[in-house]
Amino acid sequence: MQNKIVLNTEFPNVPVVLENQLYLKRPCIHQLLEKAVKSPLVTVVAGAGYGKTHAIYSFLREYNVISSWIQLSDRDNDGNRFWENFLHAVTLISKTSAEKLAGLGFPRTEREYDRYFSISHDDVISGLKYIFVYDDFHLLYNTDVLRFMERTTVPFRNITSIIISRKEPAINLMSLLSKGLLARVTEDDLRFTKKEMLEYFSLQGVSLPEDAAAEIYRDTEGWAFAIHLSALSLKNGVPPEHGRTSMKLNIFKLIESEVFSSVTAELQKYLIKLSLIDHLPLELIRDIAEDRNLIQEMERIGAFIYFDTYLNSYRIHHLFQAYLNGKQDLLSADEKRDVYAKAGKWCAAHNLKMDALNYYEKAGDYTQIIALVYTLPLIMHESIAKLLMDIFNRAPKSLFETNATALVVHTRLFITLGRFTEAETLLRAIIKQAEGMEDSAFKSSLLFRCYNNLGFLRILTCPFTNEYDFGSYFERGAFYQLSSEYQTSGPTSVMAIMSYACRVGETAGKESMDKYLEAITAAVPMLVSSLNGCAYGWDDLARAELEFFKGRLEEAEQYGYLTLRKAPAKNQYEIENRALFYLLRICLALGDYERIKNFLKRIETQREIPIFANRAAFCDIVSGWFFAHLGMSERLAHWLKSDFEESDLNSLIHGLETLVRVKCQFAEKRYPAVLAALKSATITRFGAGAYLLGKIEQLVMEAVCRYHLDDKENALKALEAAYLLAEPNGLDMPFIEMGKDMRTLAGAALKEARCAIPRYWLEKVQRAAAAYGKKFLVVVEKFREEDRAEDSVSSLSPREMEVLTGLSRGLTREELAEDGDISINTVKSALRSVYTKLGAVNRADAIRIATVQGIIKG
Repeated sequence: MQNKIVLNTEFPNVPVVLENQLYLKRPCIHQLLEKAVKSPLVTVVAGAGYGKTHAIYSFLREYNVISSWIQLSDRDNDGNRFWENFLHAVTLISKTSAEKLAGLGFPRTEREYDRYFSISHDDVISGLKYIFVYDDFHLLYNTDVLRFMERTTVPFRNITSIIISRKEPAINLMSLLSKGLLARVTEDDLRFTKKEMLEYFSLQGVSLPEDAAAEIYRDTEGWAFAIHLSALSLKNGVPPEHGRTSMKLNIFKLIESEVFSSVTAELQKYLIKLSLIDHLPLELIRDIAEDRNLIQEMERIGAFIYFDTYLNSYRIHHLFQAYLNGKQDLLSADEKRDVYAKAGKWCAAHNLKMDALNYYEKAGDYTQIIALVYTLPLIMHESIAKLLMDIFNRAPKSLFETNATALVVHTRLFITLGRFTEAETLLRAIIKQAEGMEDSAFKSSLLFRCYNNLGFLRILTCPFTNEYDFGSYFERGAFYQLSSEYQTSGPTSVMAIMSYACRVGETAGKESMDKYLEAITAAVPMLVSSLNGCAYGWDDLARAELEFFKGRLEEAEQYGYLTLRKAPAKNQYEIENRALFYLLRICLALGDYERIKNFLKRIETQREIPIFANRAAFCDIVSGWFFAHLGMSERLAHWLKSDFEESDLNSLIHGLETLVRVKCQFAEKRYPAVLAALKSATITRFGAGAYLLGKIEQLVMEAVCRYHLDDKENALKALEAAYLLAEPNGLDMPFIEMGKDMRTLAGAALKEARCAIPRYWLEKVQRAAAAYGKKFLVVVEKFREEDRAEDSVSSLSPREMEVLTGLSRGLTREELAEDGDISINTVKSALRSVYTKLGAVNRADAIRIATVQGIIKG
């Protein structure tokens, strides 16, 4: 293969072969970048063709760091697509880190940023240098994506982010610049000097008179791409003045004459095909190429298209890309569809689902779009559902006339977006049509999915309708599953628990809870059988939840443990997570500190389960509720301590996190904020307030808050409303869990003659709340002791810990000095510091305190 000579900043000023190309090293640029990457953020801003990418690329090949390259495009203005792109780059450094971050999802809220930084902090290895490159940053305008870049570019000392852009990045850089955290590389820095231009011409075998060289340099102004095109023209015998004029008038004409027209017609078409897609990995471009020799011929083009080892794919120079875009009409519709279909297949296989959906739509391949939908949870994220809904809205009407499965998928989108009436109407229409078909595996598969979707829809709506007929639909679905060829797996076989396992609405009568439990008891075996383990343990969890709310802790505990045995066996980790939530609350009511610690550890182990979707959020929520209830908001994930904000989770099924946030506000005595949050539509429409159990908890919280604000009248009204909802089913635990606050409020109610709540009930709850409060305080003190021990350990320096450990071994000051190879004065200084930090008066006292606090072993 013939070697080509192109601009580069990597090797010495002599021809050197690298990936079939010859490069010119620019030492001044290398030195500039070596100094720049000592800052946590570097911006490389210059217009098109200044060699920005080549400069960074070749620098990183010599610089001994761990690096990854994120190639941005306009589609990265979708947060989910950007996240997939980002994770793909992270995978090249650490597959483990990428898997952890994949479970997090694209950060939009304070909570998610807290989890992101926690994961990143744990995985960044101290002492190693990391560099992340974000190329074509000027294409970004989405505020969420820009906020991510603004928040994450400077949090770690040993990570540098390099932003390559044609314009100043649309993020706040002034504060970083003022703090010395930003290094800038500009157009002027990247311009070739006249000497460098002549050296490059020399490598190309071009010799120029001094006056001609001066004119070309004035015309090009050191612009690398223009210098390269001028060299090509001169090399092909074009007089200097004509080459300069062509460059000024139309750079695309130069590409046409100097590059495109010089390659075969087959390669021309192949290059146009490649311009249709953003991802150019070797595997994909081989699939697109009809002749492998085309790839070798393409590589000879040099600077216009080259293999990027950081992205592990080929890259087309953006000016060449723009030129090729203008040629895309030369391809037939079938040729374009073929390229898009192959790109979609590659993206789907590499978990770039947003891009895959985009390519499949362009290919008109709705079969593959539907197949991708079935790799997503039944109640998917709203942003993905909206994207899919847009795709289906743009789809030809014939799709729904000929593809019944597309209609079923459409109903899933309606359900996810809360458009229940449209979903049910469409499902019943499909069922009516399908039941008139001749018996076949397709008919059975279609009806199986329709009836299951209808069953899940009825679960979502039962708190509002007080109808618990979902089991009949699952029964029909299970019947048709037996004769279908469809097998459920992955996310579609996982049950979402929502805010409460007992989905009974606040307007339901006393008998509704029993009807609901009967319904899920009948439904669970059918779901487990037909949907590959879906909902296994759901019925036991619902009973554990109800028994807990009734204050029957022994029965609740039994059902909780039964759920723990069942749920993980069928990968129902959300059900397991919720069982741990209630077992924590049970143990708190019993004052059982040791079992609480064990359950908290088990919650932490759930964070490492890759197939548990949204595991970080659920674990944060469960442990967050517990510590907020203890009044230890410092132990919560940062996002849970922020003021009420819109959730990134689907609002149809997750409202518990809002209650945790409210509890945190309550623990911090921000009672007006609590009352405002309780009235929010987010907490009342589809969240916790839609349920009987949630409504009771909210009213109890409101009553206590109003009492703290000296609004006794409305406090008692809220308490009476909570009592009226709770009394028919004996749901006393929400009152008892308020501990001393409820003891005080119940006492005030007992003194109020106009209070409609029976005296016997108030006295019962007052006694139970007081008993709960005593055990509660025991557990709180245990955790406070743990915190104090950790604070003591963290406050002692390594030298002080060494001296303290020596003291516990009975060493004298002289022996401590000899053992640590330090002076006696250093020992004395360390001892004084240890005594001060521990609050000790002498050696024996220090050892005693350190032993009690667990700093040293007794």
